[in-house]
Amino acid sequence: MAEVTKLYGTSWCPHTSRSRAILDRQKVSYTWIDIERDPSACTFVERTNKGNRSVPTIVFPDGSILVEPADFVLIQKCEEITK
Repeated sequence: MAEVTKLYGTSWCPHTSRSRAILDRQKVSYTWIDIERDPSACTFVERTNKGNRSVPTIVFPDGSILVEPADFVLIQKCEEITK
């Protein structure tokens, strides 16, 4: 099975909602992981972000990670991976 993008976030975070909307518009398949409901996901986000719960943290199939990306940066990445 092919790897999919993983989006770690929280249900109440506007940046997470915005990133999810961009991934949807760009037709990028992703798994949504709420770090408030998944302790191992929260640990991953904290480890990735030097102890901070920075969301969204987005992990792409190529291993690259974007944390709290600006919209244009996320759109560029989506265009890169959907080519």
